[in-house]
Amino acid sequence: MRNQLSIHLTAPASILRLTGFISGKTHIKALLFIPLLVLLLILHSAVLNAQVKRVTLLNTTDEHSTLLPLPLTDYHPELPDPSVGGFARLATLVRSIRENAGNDPVLLMSGGDFIGGTPYAWLILEGHSAEIEIMKRIGYDALTIGNHEFDYGPEILAGYLIDAGYPVYNDTMPLISSNISIPEENRLMEAGIREHHIFDLPNGLRIGVFGLMGREAYSVASYAGPVTVTDQHAAAARQVELLRNAGVDIIVALTHSGIGEDRELAAAVDGIDVILGGHDHFLTHEPVRVNNTVILHSGYYLSYLGRLDLEFDQENGTLSVVNERNSNPFLIPLDSTVPEDPDILAMIDDYTDKLNIFVTEHTEGMFTDIEDPVFKSDFILEKPGPFIETTVGNFVTDAMRMEVARMTGHRVDLAVQGNGVIRADIIPGTMEWSEGQVSFFDLATVAGLGSGPDQKAGYPLVSFWLTGREILNVLEITSLLSQLMGDIYFFQVSGLRYTYDPGKAVWLRIPFAGIPVPAYRSVISAEMYDGEGIQDDNNYVPVDQDRLYHVVTDHYLTSFLPMVGDILPRLSLVAKDEYGNPLEPDEAILVHDEKEFKVWEALALYGKSFEPGEGGLPQVPAYYAETGGRITSREGVPLAVWSWTIVIVILLILSLLVRLVIIKIRARIKHRQR
Repeated sequence: MRNQLSIHLTAPASILRLTGFISGKTHIKALLFIPLLVLLLILHSAVLNAQVKRVTLLNTTDEHSTLLPLPLTDYHPELPDPSVGGFARLATLVRSIRENAGNDPVLLMSGGDFIGGTPYAWLILEGHSAEIEIMKRIGYDALTIGNHEFDYGPEILAGYLIDAGYPVYNDTMPLISSNISIPEENRLMEAGIREHHIFDLPNGLRIGVFGLMGREAYSVASYAGPVTVTDQHAAAARQVELLRNAGVDIIVALTHSGIGEDRELAAAVDGIDVILGGHDHFLTHEPVRVNNTVILHSGYYLSYLGRLDLEFDQENGTLSVVNERNSNPFLIPLDSTVPEDPDILAMIDDYTDKLNIFVTEHTEGMFTDIEDPVFKSDFILEKPGPFIETTVGNFVTDAMRMEVARMTGHRVDLAVQGNGVIRADIIPGTMEWSEGQVSFFDLATVAGLGSGPDQKAGYPLVSFWLTGREILNVLEITSLLSQLMGDIYFFQVSGLRYTYDPGKAVWLRIPFAGIPVPAYRSVISAEMYDGEGIQDDNNYVPVDQDRLYHVVTDHYLTSFLPMVGDILPRLSLVAKDEYGNPLEPDEAILVHDEKEFKVWEALALYGKSFEPGEGGLPQVPAYYAETGGRITSREGVPLAVWSWTIVIVILLILSLLVRLVIIKIRARIKHRQR
């Protein structure tokens, strides 16, 4: 082939020499060769073009049911606004790219977590498949499965997919997951999830796509069981071999693993050309390149559309990213400069009506429209970074503590919530029509995940009692888990303040195995708030380790925390009633008017309880503009430093003793030889 290509390239020059153009000779007969020369040039160009095939890969990930742009309070369907995202904007942008691509194919794919985030996900429990129906209409070509697809369990996910037309729809928008393991008897098998899919494109390109869920993503898929995942590197290696044997030109991995695990995957498994990743909400403003693999992450909540313009040279098998040559960005913002597709907007309006009906019925008419403002704020309540107290965390836990106290008539001593369940900042409106307002939708998005045994939207609140010693265990657990497994396990608190040293959570990690040796020494001090209402700087008393304290959290944490005690008995927790009798998690669920009392409901009621401000809407107290000194990190010398110092000293002493013994033995041998 390379020799043939060489002939094609030299043919025009040979003709020129024959006609005398190169040597400077002219002859009237040479004019007869001009049509032939033009034909050869056209054929030469065609050969080059035939060797290079083009394709554009578009991707989104972690869409999290963001049917409409966020923050919704600022969104306006007709005027410029600062909101971002929304499927109607995405539809317009994708259609425009496809129309301008000419004969070059365009594929649109999702990296998973297309559900679970905003209140629109609640419609899944009402029998609707809003997200995937809209994605079908937009024209997605492939999806993979993320951890939040399991928010309501495999059976609910199966119904969601089957109602949307699977497995039949796998021919046009395949669901791809190569390392998911589904028991034969589970209904999710009926959805026909594929281990890979091959796209035979009109220009002759063959693109093979496989999908993966990462280790960390599966670890936080709370209700995935009995579905499991296999090793992603082994699964990827198998898929690469299968797809290469099938004759594909480009291999694409749709991963829900996070950028760290994607880097590991690219380094460990040869032959993956492109990774379109998600899970940790990471943005790659330019593709990351590892081991000849191009990695692109496009963020979350449809803030951006990811784009890769690719050229594949069939002659030498090389793949090139040509965005810069084509003047096309890798990430395209989905802001108000992108018009909304009217057909998709009409679908969203229909789902909004359905969501309003659910909210009205569940709150008995207290809230009737997701776009209505609940309260006003002069500042953002946010999470500025990991492993710290946050203003949004204080708001959420205060709402849990005080609304449960109002509902039950019993003082609540402590409320706890994990960062992984606090899904968004509380961002007040900034436009003329929304100045300072926080809508019901935006507020519920902060804590709208999960469901309870009632199979209704949102984690229910639970109420139980722990001893002071167990409360100290809770603080040790958050220190230990957040250091070992990330910020999602860092707890926000209300009703307590404490100081801790994260470097004293573990003694050390066992080399190569990475297994931590817990130290149980991170909590330096802890005091309970003894006052009323929002915490101030006074009214604190030391934790009484033998006293029972009234604690509030959500159903998920109540189910999860005791498992830590099963592994580490020193950190055991047993939920109890006010008399000290053990409780099961379901027995501790709070029920109000025969309905489970949800975390999102507590937030809305708490916001509605503030004193009215200008315009009559409740006004968020200035207290929440800053954190309140509830969690203080005081870092000293990590225990691991002392531990390894002691280990090294012991090894040196042992080495010295061994040397002394050897010297003594040699001396005795020499003495005997004399």
